[in-house]
Amino acid sequence: MSKENTPANTPAPAANFIKNIVEADLAAGKHAQRRWAGQPGTAADHAAAPLDPAKIRTRFPPEPNGYLHFGHAKSILLNFGLAEQYGGRCHLRFDDTNPEKEEQEYVDSIIDAVHWLGCSWEKSGETNLYYASNYFDWMVAFAEHLIATGHAYVDSQNAEEMRANRGTLTQPGKDSPYRNRSADESMDLFKRMQAGEFADGAHILRAKIDMAAPNINLRDPAIYRIRHATHHNTGDKWCVYPMYTFAHPIEDALENITHSICTLEFEDQRPFYDWLLERLAEGNLLQRPLPQQIEFSRLNLTYVVLSKRKLIQLVDEKHVDGWDDPRMPTLVGARRRGYTPEGFRLFAERIGVSKHDSLIDYIVFEDCFREVLNDSAERRVAVLDPLKLVITNYPEGQTEEAFAPNHPLKPELGKRSMPFSRELWIEAEDFMEAPSKGFHRLYPGNMARLKYGYIVKCTGCEKDASGKVTTVLCEYLPETKSGTPGADSIKVKGNLHWVSVAHGYTAEVRLYDRLFAVPAPGARREGDAPELERDYLDDINPNSKQLITAHLEPSLKDAKAEDCFQFERHGYFVADSKDSKAGAPVFNRTVTLRDSWSAKPGK
Repeated sequence: MSKENTPANTPAPAANFIKNIVEADLAAGKHAQRRWAGQPGTAADHAAAPLDPAKIRTRFPPEPNGYLHFGHAKSILLNFGLAEQYGGRCHLRFDDTNPEKEEQEYVDSIIDAVHWLGCSWEKSGETNLYYASNYFDWMVAFAEHLIATGHAYVDSQNAEEMRANRGTLTQPGKDSPYRNRSADESMDLFKRMQAGEFADGAHILRAKIDMAAPNINLRDPAIYRIRHATHHNTGDKWCVYPMYTFAHPIEDALENITHSICTLEFEDQRPFYDWLLERLAEGNLLQRPLPQQIEFSRLNLTYVVLSKRKLIQLVDEKHVDGWDDPRMPTLVGARRRGYTPEGFRLFAERIGVSKHDSLIDYIVFEDCFREVLNDSAERRVAVLDPLKLVITNYPEGQTEEAFAPNHPLKPELGKRSMPFSRELWIEAEDFMEAPSKGFHRLYPGNMARLKYGYIVKCTGCEKDASGKVTTVLCEYLPETKSGTPGADSIKVKGNLHWVSVAHGYTAEVRLYDRLFAVPAPGARREGDAPELERDYLDDINPNSKQLITAHLEPSLKDAKAEDCFQFERHGYFVADSKDSKAGAPVFNRTVTLRDSWSAKPGK
């Protein structure tokens, strides 16, 4: 292991301020008297139940309207990790309150991704997998409670009128002309909304708070709207659906969530989150203590876009080969790329959790996977840019075994046999007819070692009609085979990888790199004209995917989908989970052995 990868030189885990909050709550016994009926419910449902066996409850609440990305991995590992560390439970909850954008395909992919990261919502006999849409009956009842207690009303303004009356960040809003409707009238209208009497947009239910509030989110926010749409879970039962900002805190409270962790863009919504839960708890509908919303900074990576709109555009316009393209920052793409759950865990630990937005260099991300794969991936040999080498004094037709360690840091994994013969493939860059200064590999008159095999001396080369070198000619020194007493009898500086022409095989190898060529795709650059508007699509790296036919050692034929290897000298590669077939794996490059971007122009 190189010095920079030794444990003493690896960065320490970054701070996590949320742990401090959790530990303070546990020390104070804040949640010790909560009760749990074994499933989500109201205050009455939990009242007669035993004390909650979970010291804390967190949740990961994705909306099933797309594929999860790297930022979601940070949230998944944070929420499930806190629950695991502090004797709690983490729920997987599908926030499926929008019938127009959600599909079962996304539900299935999310379940698979959470499992792949090594997280589980099943523990100690509990299965905490929930759907917000299963709470619609409660949500409607809670909305009716707000109407009855004067905390909500049905507004009949259209969307443009509501927008005009909402005010601005510096000017207060104006009361709706329907704000003082009686509770009875609003209740009647809300019941009729549920019965399907009105078209979409005809009425909307709003909380009654303060149209002059400095926080614009408290200016009578909408809590229920009419939508005549079929829902993936509830079918056509409902034609009114809750707004996310109304549904989310209720979901947390019904599930006994203690720490509701979300990203910073929800910070301005926290006052409404607290207001709503207090109104419902005042009516004895929800158990105290109520959930606490805590915000942290979302993941921001260089060379990556995580905007759902942009990811959809990349897929729809075929700039990539689908959501699971290994260049995409989706978890399905990451899995095909060969990124591992252990690498994501190390990355999450290394960047920590804070309240401050920061931009993480992609090098940090890649280095976590290099570190994990350096430890876990067995070694194999592949020649990516082949040039034939012929050992002229080696017997024709003869084959012998050379032995290579499966992992240089793990001798317990043993060695594998590599067939050695007269004709070999080597990397084209390992031969120079006229060597440059410091070149220690093959050139006429120079000696180098064929790794795991013999020392050879270059005697010349053959060329085609255009002058291109087609074959390197060498003689081998029979007493110098690796692993024999004569191996160290001659010292050489060059060490070459090789694959037997007769025994190796060809396979498709995909050299994936960063999808974007600049750290901030679409951002203005120094020197840009003031009128220039940049498009992030213009920053796509044209070399982010290269297809080559490589020569591989024969043992790689047995690789199964998602098997990871270090191709010695080249980087880490994975057998593609989609296109590999038995006996014919296709390999994707996960990451190179070392960073090659730091010195590139534009950094």
